[in-house]
Amino acid sequence: MLTATHHAALERWIDAHFDEQVRMLQELVRVPTDSPPGNNAPHAERTAELLGAFGLQAERHPVPADIVREHGLQSITNLIVRRRYADGGPVIALNAHGDVVPPGEGWTHDPYAGEIEDGKLYGRASAVSKCDFTTYTFALRALEALGLPLRGGVELHFTYDEEFGGELGPGWLLSHGLTRPDLEIAAGFSYQVVTAHNGCLQLEVTVHGVMAHAAIPHTGIDALQAAVGILHDLYELNRGYQAVRSEVPGIDHPYLNVGMIEGGTNTNVVPGKVVFKLDRRMIPEEDPAQVEASLRACIDSAAARHPGTRVDVRRMLLARALKPLPGNRALVDALQRNAEQVFGEPIPVTGTPLYTDVRLYCEHGVPAVIYGAGPRTVRESNAKRADEHIVLEDLRRATKVVARTLLDLLAPPAA
Repeated sequence: MLTATHHAALERWIDAHFDEQVRMLQELVRVPTDSPPGNNAPHAERTAELLGAFGLQAERHPVPADIVREHGLQSITNLIVRRRYADGGPVIALNAHGDVVPPGEGWTHDPYAGEIEDGKLYGRASAVSKCDFTTYTFALRALEALGLPLRGGVELHFTYDEEFGGELGPGWLLSHGLTRPDLEIAAGFSYQVVTAHNGCLQLEVTVHGVMAHAAIPHTGIDALQAAVGILHDLYELNRGYQAVRSEVPGIDHPYLNVGMIEGGTNTNVVPGKVVFKLDRRMIPEEDPAQVEASLRACIDSAAARHPGTRVDVRRMLLARALKPLPGNRALVDALQRNAEQVFGEPIPVTGTPLYTDVRLYCEHGVPAVIYGAGPRTVRESNAKRADEHIVLEDLRRATKVVARTLLDLLAPPAA
């Protein structure tokens, strides 16, 4: 049987190689993967080189250039490392994404240097989620260094399309039959074991009017005035969402955000076109088709109060909610048990209002959870903000949790 001695051996190996793990993360941070522009293939190549130095052969799965460009990106190469053991155990995939939003303003550390200060490593994607490239790599290395007989297998999936929905990342690997794991763990962003998350619907709304000189506005049709009316009704919908409650711990209610708006040609011209983009977060209990129909009906109703305007609505993204699948219990229990032992505190199983590409594994029938080198909260790490960072002790402890979990699930009873 597995004993505390086996877990302790894993932890000693991780401690002994932790400086090496930190250096790997620094190398990953130093190759930008900002999306846009979305030139991610160079990072995949560097990752494959680093993995190769550890004796881990990475399969390269490039997405055709024309398809990548259709999605507004420049290049994507997804990676798979496959490790197979004896028959009789599950194949567990470990997935982290390398693409990330641009760094923006306000940094006090170089976002591409991987600087270390006060026990924290700074850099864009250091917390979400290049850190878990190393969490999963070193958990796998520790597992195999132990030398115990194992059953099943481990796959590392390093992908590059999470920020744009994941269809060209995990979605590409799954839909093209390049992988079919039995269980999956995806990059984390909190201490908790996450089994559910919100869905996301993004729409682009274009309001068409007629341009005119501001001196004779009656000869035009003001697209901005119509857009204001539409936005007013959408925000009223948003107020009502607060009364809709989810039963999933960690998730409260649906909400709507208008994140971008642009239009008009000059100060002295009645605007002939206004475009805005909205993001609607859906709790797991909602039906995405009904949500979209409700938004479109609201937009059409508001636009009808402004004769002469025309409105086009284009769906940019539909990410369905993550819901727990039957069969995830062994994975959840092992992660929670090991995390509580390593962190020395209760580790809840919860949901999150974020959305990720983990849902794609569940949509393909693979029970999946979110766990990795997260901060206690996303806000603590400045993820997607200036001075994003990972606390190195969190990285070390999460690596131990994942390694112990892999051992628990893959070692035969007589190990």
